[in-house]
Amino acid sequence: MSAMNRRTFVATGASILATGASWMLVRGAEAATQHGPSHHSGSGAVGTAMDPPQMNDDMQRCIRLCRDCHARCIELLDHCVTLGGRHVAPAHIRLLMDCAQLCTVTADFMARASALHDRTCTLCAEACRRCAESCAQLAGSDQLLKQCAELCRHCAESCDRMAIHSAA
Repeated sequence: MSAMNRRTFVATGASILATGASWMLVRGAEAATQHGPSHHSGSGAVGTAMDPPQMNDDMQRCIRLCRDCHARCIELLDHCVTLGGRHVAPAHIRLLMDCAQLCTVTADFMARASALHDRTCTLCAEACRRCAESCAQLAGSDQLLKQCAELCRHCAESCDRMAIHSAA
């Protein structure tokens, strides 16, 4: 196994472990929210720096997109390693890992109603756009790369909306 493949394998494993831990935390938070006082609001209010943002449909959609984008980028890491060649260029692999990690962090920040989620959303949107561009450039006829690029674009748009709503 080459040094790049080992690093990718280790990084992917670490990311998967972090994702599992995140899912457990989110599930616990969701259960607490369902059984405790309601933190959901249909008003779209997101809160101030002192008040946690309120969960609304846009935020729930953004969380789902971030989680889906994370999973797709992790899946694509293995696919790109299998394809080899330009698909395992360090810059592309780093973008996939950055996008996956930031999507997880951003989903976690939103799920726990962090007042700082607007900042992670901004950074996540940038990583998603860069990842989408990289995947689109490499895609050719590869459907997984095309799907990843499309999902990253949707996630970036959603994160941009969340960042703007929070700043308002």
